Amino acid sequence: MGHWLYRNIVEPGKLPLLLALTAFVVTFAVTRLVTRMIRAGRGPFRNVRTGGGVHVHHVVPGVVLTVAGGFTSVASGGHGFGAWAAAVVFGVGAGLVLDEFALILHLDDVYWSEAGRKSVEVVAITAALAGLLLAGFLPFGVDGLDEGDREGRGTVAVTVVVHFALALLALAKGKARMAVFGLVVPFVSLVGAVRLARPGSPWARRFYRGRPRALARAERRAERHERRWSGRLRSAQDWIGGRPDDEPPR
Repeated sequence: MGHWLYRNIVEPGKLPLLLALTAFVVTFAVTRLVTRMIRAGRGPFRNVRTGGGVHVHHVVPGVVLTVAGGFTSVASGGHGFGAWAAAVVFGVGAGLVLDEFALILHLDDVYWSEAGRKSVEVVAITAALAGLLLAGFLPFGVDGLDEGDREGRGTVAVTVVVHFALALLALAKGKARMAVFGLVVPFVSLVGAVRLARPGSPWARRFYRGRPRALARAERRAERHERRWSGRLRSAQDWIGGRPDDEPPR
């Protein structure tokens, strides 16, 4: 086990990524625990407010830590203790920022509303992508090329363009998750690109307008998908991030 860790993480220089991912996940988990305790009125934690009564969200220190960790990591060259410390700082900052991704997206305090579920989803996707990178998957699948292929810049360029096009096509069909994961695992974006588009997606509005049968099939498939996975996804989000308020806060 130790040899595998050294060969796959330490030796190729992936230890900073491992540290950043660990700090990211732990920070998100601790932050959600603290915010849920504040919401329930338990423990010593309280919301931070300035002298003027402004609620200071944890995205603020998160931005500071992310910037500091990112620039420090670049300055350190990715090697040594400085790079490891910068990776931890960056992971902590990213965890704080993405925990309030929905707030940034809506420019409103939607933390405990239905819209706040986006934060949990973005954190889960980010952690999964970082895990894939740690396991050896590189964007656009270029990691699958041997040394001879890497020397052929044309082959690499075509590979990147094709994989990026497949990801864009999956995104146009309303499959954002598959498009994001497809940048790392090309087969995922290929599946999203060849399947029916989701109703309301740019692809459906453009190409299904005069094809009622295709639109009806897309709607039936989307309905089956929502019926099968929506409840499970919501339960997982509630377990991880806490159940949203029944009514959005004013």
